[in-house]
Amino acid sequence: MAEESPFKGQTGFRRVWNALHYSLAGLRAVYAAEDAFRQEVLLAALLIPLAFFLAPGGIALALMVGSVVFVLIVELLNSAIEATVDRVSLDWHPLAKRAKDVGSAAVLLALLGVPFVWACVLLG
Repeated sequence: MAEESPFKGQTGFRRVWNALHYSLAGLRAVYAAEDAFRQEVLLAALLIPLAFFLAPGGIALALMVGSVVFVLIVELLNSAIEATVDRVSLDWHPLAKRAKDVGSAAVLLALLGVPFVWACVLLG
């Protein structure tokens, strides 16, 4: 059986506290290591406040902000895929290339979704 993390048995507030710290460490790590994530954070820093001014209602605001946050989430997952592939091997392999390309394609689709959602909301 695979060895489990000693923190898996934590419950209650301690588990939530540990999860928060792991999440913040992940955000710091990807921000430090990934240019694309930093660019997308800048995009989010511009678009999210703009959404508060442009959105005609609460649901529209949620859709507009959600589409931008979705890009960040997909980029985090793509960065995790890339780091895992690189950890396994830095040698070129067609499956490694496929994994990285698919992750990149997911980010592209998420990015393309932002102007689509915003246009649908703002143009009716």
